Amino acid sequence: MDIAALNETKGGIAQYCPPACYELAGMKFYFWMDDGFDYELEFLDKKRVRWNFVGKEPAEANYLCAKGDDTTYLVSFELENVEQRENHTFVIDLENWLVTRIIGKIGENPRYPYLITPHYEFGMIKRDGVEYVSYPRHGFTSDLEGTVVQWNYGQMETVHVYYCTNFYRITYVPEKVTSADFNENMMDMPSSDEPTAYIKIKKGMYLFSLTEANLEKLKGAEFGFRSNTMCMLQNYKRVYQVGRTFGTMTGQDGQDIPLHLLFGAFGQLRTIDKHFLEDPNPFIAD
Repeated sequence: MDIAALNETKGGIAQYCPPACYELAGMKFYFWMDDGFDYELEFLDKKRVRWNFVGKEPAEANYLCAKGDDTTYLVSFELENVEQRENHTFVIDLENWLVTRIIGKIGENPRYPYLITPHYEFGMIKRDGVEYVSYPRHGFTSDLEGTVVQWNYGQMETVHVYYCTNFYRITYVPEKVTSADFNENMMDMPSSDEPTAYIKIKKGMYLFSLTEANLEKLKGAEFGFRSNTMCMLQNYKRVYQVGRTFGTMTGQDGQDIPLHLLFGAFGQLRTIDKHFLEDPNPFIAD
């Protein structure tokens, strides 16, 4: 099944996605990464990117690109011709010449072969006449702790509760829940808590990254979406986000459908019953 057709059929999360961004076509980047594994990207045209870890042979892939603001880009691509599906995602910040890299591979965990564990790294974008320095950087943050946002993806609206620095929980606007099956599956869980990362890109701009790990461990194919990872570049000056999802969907026929697509949402800050912010996380030992 074509991913675009799947998304259209679900009436789903790409309704408010902006048009694909082609502004990086023809540009080449060298990323000084803090883990020492520097990285190069060359955007060959509007669809293809050449990538490599410095010192390794380059390869090519189709890429997706969206903008969080005029100078901040979310870039995502899936590796081609690899045994295990693997995604490389970047936040390229041309205001501060900084970069965040997220690498996720399906199949690293032998007990949960669909589970994805994102690996985060930060770095600096190389440019002529500027020496390498070790700071400042994008970085993990507690800035969003206690924030509640109602995100409108189109037919579906969800309420994200950012109650701590490494988990979030989700609830729904009751009058706008459109999928009884989806809601029933969530209600059958101990809670909606899932592991997350909150990364500050700059003032008013954050990367929120979540992994559907607990759903995968407890529901598996029953839920359908198999440990998808979602990276959301959130602009709080406009209360708007662009994001990408990477993972797998198991269809009703039992066949796996690879997922990799862009989406967008408009949001509004809101208040919520305090128990959503204070309830213990059942997945963490008391």
